[in-house]
This record gives sequence, C-alpha cells and structure tokens, in this order.
Amino acid sequence: MSAGTTTAQRAVQRRRIMPVVLISLAAGLGSVISTPHAGADAASMSASSAFRAGSGSPVTAYVTNYVAGTVTPIATADSTPGPPITVGSYPSVLAITPDGKTAYIVNVGSGTVTPIATATNSPGTPITVGNQPENIAITPDGKTAYVTDYGSGTVTPIATATNIPGAPITVGSGPYDIAITPDGKTAYVVNMVSGTMTPIATATNTPGTPVTVGSQPYAIAITPNGKTAYVTDEATGTVTPVATATNTPGPPITVGAYPENIAITPDGKTLYVANFGSGTVTPITTTTNTPGPPITVGSQPDSIAITADGKTAYVVNANIASGQGTVTPIATTTDTSGTPITVGTYPYAIAIMPATVTQGPAFTSGAADTVAFGVAFTFTVTATGDPTPRITSKGRLPSGVRFADNRDGTATISGTPRNAAAGTYPLTLTARNKNGTATQAFTLTVTRPRRSSGRAGVARAAPPQ
Repeated sequence: MSAGTTTAQRAVQRRRIMPVVLISLAAGLGSVISTPHAGADAASMSASSAFRAGSGSPVTAYVTNYVAGTVTPIATADSTPGPPITVGSYPSVLAITPDGKTAYIVNVGSGTVTPIATATNSPGTPITVGNQPENIAITPDGKTAYVTDYGSGTVTPIATATNIPGAPITVGSGPYDIAITPDGKTAYVVNMVSGTMTPIATATNTPGTPVTVGSQPYAIAITPNGKTAYVTDEATGTVTPVATATNTPGPPITVGAYPENIAITPDGKTLYVANFGSGTVTPITTTTNTPGPPITVGSQPDSIAITADGKTAYVVNANIASGQGTVTPIATTTDTSGTPITVGTYPYAIAIMPATVTQGPAFTSGAADTVAFGVAFTFTVTATGDPTPRITSKGRLPSGVRFADNRDGTATISGTPRNAAAGTYPLTLTARNKNGTATQAFTLTVTRPRRSSGRAGVARAAPPQ
C-alpha cells in the first residue's frame, strides 16, 4: 500500500466518526449552492440551528444519524423532530431532487442508497450500488443520481424515475467527491487516491481522460456558468482551477492547511474554501484566482454552504477536541464572521434543503464576448430565477449571427460573422418572469480578419468599418 493510499484512507476514516449537519432555510432565502454532503446529529440540533427567514411554506430538514442508521425529519419552524426514518447502515450523505420530492440517502456500511418520499417521509427499497459509497450528485433535470463508490473505483448512475442502478462507470482509484455541470452534460469525479479528476459524459455515461489535480484531491465545485471546476488538495494546501472546455488545470492557488470543502457564490464571483487544519476560510476571487485574507471561524472547519441570495456563507466547525460542533455564519459582503451557532456532535458537512421559492431573474453569464470575423462561435447567456425566466435581446447583431432563447433560463448568441461585420455591437439583454425583470448591457466585439498577401503581392483589404 502506497503512502498516498494510506493518507487518503485515513482522511476518509477520520470522517467516519463525524455525523453531518443539515440546515434548512424557509422560503425567504431558498436553496443554496452547497457541498455534496448533508445530514446531522439529530439529538443535539438546537433551536438556534433551524433558520427561518421571512414568510413561506413550512420546510423540513432531514438529518442523518450515522450510528443509529436512521434519518430524522425536523420542522425548522419550531425545531420539532419527527419519528426517525430507518434507512441503511451508516447513513452519511444525502441529496435532494430539484423538485424536492425525494431525498436520496447514501448508506456507507450497506453499500446502498435509500430513497425517501418527502411528502410522507416513507423510505423506499434500498438501491444497491458499489463498495463504500461516499457521495452523491443529482443532474439538474433530476433524472439521474450519480454515486461515487470509493471502494470499487466506480460511479453508479441511478435512474430516479425507476430507482434502478445502471452499469458502474470505472473511474480512478478512491473516487470520493462528484459535481455536475449546470448544463447537466458532464459529471466530474474527484479520485482521492489517484490524484485525478475524471469527466463523465452523462449522455452516454462514458468516462473521459483523467486530469491530474494534485496529490490528494478531496472536494470539487463548479462555477454557475460551468466554465471552471475548482478542486481542493488536502496534501498541498491548494486549490486547482480546471477549465472545463478543455479539462486543462491551471496553476494551483495556495490557501490554508488541509483545505476540504468549497462553495461558490451564486454570481460566480467568489469561491470560499474551508481550511480544516487552519481554522479559517479562504475567499478566492474567481476572475483572477487570487486568494483574499483568511477568515477566522471555528476549530476544524470542514464544510461550507452559501445561501441563494449569496449574502451568507455557513461554515461547519467540527471542534474535535470538545466534540461540540458549531456553524459560523460569514457575511460575504464584508467577509466577516458572526456568532457561532451550536449544533450537533462532531459535525462535518452542511447542506440546505430546497424550499419553495419565487425569485426574480438575474443574469449569471458575462457581459461581453470577442469573436473573430468568419469564424463560427456560440456564446451562452444564462440567468437564474423561479420560475425560469424568458430571455430577449434588443440591438443589432452582425450579419450571420443570431440570438435564440432556449426557454430553459439560457439563450445563445451564435453564428459566423460575415459581410463586413467587424466592429462593436452593443445589446440589451432582458430576462423576465412573473417575479420581475433583469437587464444586462452586453457587448459583442467582432475582430477584423488579418491582412494576407499572395505571390503577386496584392493584399486583401480588410472589410470596411
């Protein structure tokens, strides 16, 4: 057994003693961008750990009880626990379908996943996956759940309509974390022992070429525009950005000691990294991949989640010495930490249940693009909102280029600029739903073609402005 293998296995074993915290927000804040882990020590979850913001329908927090083999539903309005739901052996991680109808619980000891119907809190038939399942991620359309099988070196896809597992997908050694791009086309798997990240094409469940991302990668998060995946490396205290268009890793970003889970703000501008060994959280500006001053939180911060409005990051502190777990809120506008909230014993992760939310639209894609004359291109406009907003464009586009609303919260500007199209084209993009309207000034720049000369020395003139 290699030294890297031993280290990675110890890292996994360390988490086995820690139950997981799951906190739910009422409709005022809605869902969050979060780590893939979720669950909690139900017996110790205090009233202060059940957040309620504004008005909205009642929301239930589901809490995994690792040793008891149960899941406890908790009404967040008054922190009242319901009857425990029996699942498999050592339940640790859960994921919720986008419609909020089903919770999928990963049972590490049983090698299974238990579906729970949230309307009745009834567990379904356990779904057999691989050896030592660790994490789970669900596609944005809710049709497929992907489970990492640490002991098998595979990922098991589950069709959520039937809860039937598909053929295991072979990835690297020690697959631990998984994240899916916002368009649902690619699942990225972090292989802790191999030191790699494996892309999986979800349309065919075909693994691609592994990408080296460090000596002991642990967690992964993908920006809202899907362009960059960030991977933490516990061994080197760094975060590696990977360009998803080419699966090319960039220079590692130095953060704190033993960086573990990460979360990205909904606008994609800031990445927050929980440094387990430093007791800090490092903010990273994604436009430049520059780390900011570390933010002091509690002892052994492991996981982090950000509210849908992007205003607060909640950090789970394991506090192993005392055993008393806390959650530290961070105001993202100032990067200052607030008063810690007491939660369960040895917490290590956090997720916030999706709530029924009505949300006005907001653009999440860039405000400019530069393309070349005579070269085909596609730029994807993205906007958030509930219900899904329609997107329109006002302004002149160059000849050969068109705008199309995809009716799914995205639109495309695409084509091949031609017929003297070089120049700047200002557009006004508008996203609308029943809850509001958002506009964005967008600039498309078409560069001139290079001048070229033939044997006769006659230059081809560039198109007139």
